[in-house]
Amino acid sequence: MQIVFTEAQLGHHPSGFLVRGQRQPCPEIPARAMVLKEAAESRGHRLVAPESYGPGPRAAVHTPRYLRFLETAHERWQALPGASAEVIPNVHPNGRRAGYPESVVGQAGYHMADTACPLASGSWAAITASADTAVHAARLVQAGAPAAYALCRPPGHHAFADMAGGFCYLNNCAIAATELRRTASRVAILDVDLHHGNGTQGIFYRRADVLTVSIHADPANFYPFFWGHAAERGEQAGEGYNLNLPLALGSGDEPFLAALDRALGEVRLYAPEALVVALGLDAYEGDPLAGLKVTTPGFEEICRRIGKLRLPTVLVQEGGYPSPELGRNLVASLKGFEEGLRV
Repeated sequence: MQIVFTEAQLGHHPSGFLVRGQRQPCPEIPARAMVLKEAAESRGHRLVAPESYGPGPRAAVHTPRYLRFLETAHERWQALPGASAEVIPNVHPNGRRAGYPESVVGQAGYHMADTACPLASGSWAAITASADTAVHAARLVQAGAPAAYALCRPPGHHAFADMAGGFCYLNNCAIAATELRRTASRVAILDVDLHHGNGTQGIFYRRADVLTVSIHADPANFYPFFWGHAAERGEQAGEGYNLNLPLALGSGDEPFLAALDRALGEVRLYAPEALVVALGLDAYEGDPLAGLKVTTPGFEEICRRIGKLRLPTVLVQEGGYPSPELGRNLVASLKGFEEGLRV
């Protein structure tokens, strides 16, 4: 399989985030991307670098003022007296119905859902390189590849059209799906990350041309808390085109695979012409975020069943944080997917 990756994504290195009020080291670090890259290369997958696609693919998903904020916020923040090295919000509007502030401090609260998405000097270049990685993988599939894996970081599925959150800034899955829509009348996004893909859901919630399906830890007691519940089925034209399958915390392979079979049934009924997989590896039993208990063979079987759909597929890297088995879980996932294609 072709692996799309560029080291331009490594310039973003967040120093930390708040967990239960305590500042903790951020697990979304450049080293995790290198672990995934080296694991894929060690198994003979071919590495290709993405081209630069400019602002068009980003602007097709995200609002102009949000993109302007991401690009300019760090420089503006540094001009403030006593500013920290990273842009981190300290105030949030309740419901975001008030006017749009001129101050970068206010804009940070408006455009950032939490403290897990700081912006530093190298962040914007890495964020745009991550989006280009997703676009390039989509174009490989449009050109006839049965599948391509976009090794994106920072990840994207918590990013809304105008709001960052959960280590995510630009929604790479939404950008890939939008690119695929240029040649496909219907696209499905299947999210198997530990966390609900709330940004992805939000972007397509009122649309019928992109089906969104997410299997994740129950948000009643887990991030992102406010989205990802089973009753959320879409609105207006998108009603019935969003499916959430929350799992009890600590669920392992068996309940995950049962939910996956239901998800795959939904995808088949939708009959998409292309598929985007939000490939989170943080559902792993040894992942530091510790929400579900999927095993390495479980990842292989998950991706084998997805591969059996035999759809042109872009696999986009989402979560999956430093653990001894991180690279092994990716290798198992790619192996399972390719075997599913051949069945």
